Formats: sequence, structure tokens, C-alpha cells
Amino acid sequence: MKLNRMIFPFIIGLGLLYSQTRPVSTYSIVALDEKTGELGVAVQSHWFSVGSVVPWARAGVGAVATQSFVRVEYGPQGLDLMEAGASAEEALVELMNDDEGAEVRQVAMIDINGEVVAHTGENCIWAAGHQTGKNYSVQANLMENETVWPAMAEAFEKSRGGLADRMLAALEAAEVEGGDIRGRQSAAMLIVSGQPTGIPWKDIVLELRIEDHPDPLVELKRLIRIHRAYQHANQGDLYVEKGKTELALKEYDKAATLYPENPELPYWTAVTLADIGRVNESLPLFKAAFVIDERWRTLTPRLVNAGLLPDDKKMLELILAQ
Repeated sequence: MKLNRMIFPFIIGLGLLYSQTRPVSTYSIVALDEKTGELGVAVQSHWFSVGSVVPWARAGVGAVATQSFVRVEYGPQGLDLMEAGASAEEALVELMNDDEGAEVRQVAMIDINGEVVAHTGENCIWAAGHQTGKNYSVQANLMENETVWPAMAEAFEKSRGGLADRMLAALEAAEVEGGDIRGRQSAAMLIVSGQPTGIPWKDIVLELRIEDHPDPLVELKRLIRIHRAYQHANQGDLYVEKGKTELALKEYDKAATLYPENPELPYWTAVTLADIGRVNESLPLFKAAFVIDERWRTLTPRLVNAGLLPDDKKMLELILAQ
């Protein structure tokens, strides 16, 4: 069924066939990290809040990207089918059989076994296509040209690092080839754990959305870096709880190195050092935070009652004198 000016108003008015009446997404990747079992989706689009409709993933099950004239149901229903035992291909075929608008859809699915399948409908807006490979699928529509998805595939295959790094490399390769003919607006990345707990929020390794930005991939890359910084900071907190101070300090140092523009991360390193009696080492870190923002100085005495600093008047005076 071709989408044209004659039928377009009826689709809008009646709400038939299409979950969306405009092409929401442009290019994306679904992938499995064979080593960790993590599953992920990454996407960039000239559309507001693309992360709210395109990427879907469930730990131990699979991942889905649903785009072009988006039918959101391909995401949750595809995951339900795969969780019930269907392969990625079986899930996609079943959903397409119930979709009269399949020829304007673009969908990719990957299951936990690494089986991958993709569909680009005949009526998707040119340039549109997909390419599948071992443990991944890349797909795009509304592109500047037809070199976008092959470049994405090559970048993913040649890149190194974690799943986030490799999927980001694929998105960046798309931009180099011209990307979306409309430009850029939003981006998103979703990664779920390879060791599912059955508790959805615990199974999310990374979930980032850039809703509206002049250069969403640059912002996505920045947020991935910051996300990793806070992963190290959180691990440091866990080590503190377990009394493993030296390990905690190493994690805090990694966090501050990844995110040097934020004074809070080294500030909490200073608090940890002071709490274990290494006050002299903490002083330069406290001073650096106080210079950036006096509110860190105001906050510090409040940590005593919270049990985060010793109730030591002389030590506190020394810290606040920085």
C-alpha cells in the first residue's frame, strides 16, 4: 500500500494502519556483545525524543529497533514473543503478518542467541536499507545516500571496546556518510545486562536519551563518558560500605579522571580520605572544590552529623580553612 497525498489525510483522521503518521527514526543498530551477553540498541534521528519509541531491549531476551513509520508495538510485543521462546525471525514474521502497514516499517530484532533479522518495507522513504552481520543489524531510512548502513556495519565490525563504544562508532560512521537528509535532533542508547536478574531496572546497564540537541551524537558520547565516571563512583561507594578503602579510592580516582569538569567527584574522594584519617591528602581536593563553588564549604560541616566525617573540631577547622 503506497503512502500518498490521497490516503494520508484518512490515515491521520482515522488512526488506521500506522501507529505514527510521520517517519520518526533514521538510523539505528541492534547488537549483542558475545563476551558479556549484553544486548543493546542505539539510534539517531531528526525527531524529538527518538529514545521514547525506537529502542527496546530486555536482559536475557533480545533487542528491537522499530522505526520509519513507527509501530511501537514491534518493540514490547517482539520482546514478549522472544521471551516466550520465539527466535528473532519468528517474532518479526508473526508481527508483520498482523500489520497491514508493514511496507512502511523498518524493524530489526536480535535475540539472546545472536540470531538477527531485519525488515525494510518497500515504501520506506529512500534512501532506506539494512545490513545484518554476526550479532548485529544496522538499518536506516531517509538517508542522504545509500552508503550509510554499509558504513555503519563496517564501523561496528572494526571497532573495539565495549558495546556502547562499538554502537556509537556505527552511529558516527552514519554521520560521516551524510546521515539523515533532514539533519539531526535526538539520539538514544539502551544496553541491558547479560546476567538478567528478572528485575527490569537492575538489568539496565546504560540508558541515555538526548531528546533535542543540535549535535546529539556529540552529546551522547559525552554522556557515555560521564555515565562511566559515575559507575566508578558508585563502585567506590560500595567498597566504602565494605571497608575496602583503598579500592574505593582507586574507583573515585577513575571517576574524577573521566569527569574532571565536575568538582563533586574529587570532593567525595576528599571526604573519604578525611574520614579514614588521611587529612593532609584530602586538603588539596577540598580546596579545589571550595574555589569552584563555596557551597561545598557550606556542605562540609553537615557531613559530621550524617556520619560521613569524624566529629573532630580541629580537623573540620583545618578543612574549612582551605
